[in-house]
Amino acid sequence: MERLKKEAVVGALRTAFDQAQAVFVTDFKGLSMETLGGLRRRIRQCGGEFKVTKNTLVRLASQGRPTEKLDNFLTGNNALGYTLADPVALAKVLQDFSKEQDKFVIKGGILKDRLIDPTQVKSLAALPSREALLSSLLGTMQAVPTGLVRVLAAVPQKLVYALAAVRDQKAAQA
Repeated sequence: MERLKKEAVVGALRTAFDQAQAVFVTDFKGLSMETLGGLRRRIRQCGGEFKVTKNTLVRLASQGRPTEKLDNFLTGNNALGYTLADPVALAKVLQDFSKEQDKFVIKGGILKDRLIDPTQVKSLAALPSREALLSSLLGTMQAVPTGLVRVLAAVPQKLVYALAAVRDQKAAQA
């Protein structure tokens, strides 16, 4: 690879590392490019990117950044999965793919500024999606005013029932 191309790759990686919510290191040895192409499509659908890059270029791009902690994972054939959006969605895609393909291994990653190991990536993938969490929060927020309205409506409703019972009782006596 020419020096200019390498500098461009390092620059692109630096930009990606600065903006990424999460970066995951994976080992793809033994998988065909067609299979990896399918993984790339899935990752793009969830708002992420998947790049096969030389370890030395990744090390250069991560100098002075939180992703510098990934150096321990950079041995052998590696590919980086990163996302600017939802880290849970990317972790789910990678975890599902690793279940389908035995040769695909998630080595670890960075979530915000924190180093995470493969078991933590698996735990992250087990979380509900952002949309599911937001809908759950919205349902909880709506339950409070709905309950308050029901309680406030119950007082006059019971008064009406009591008055109707008194009326029925007087009508029965008459």
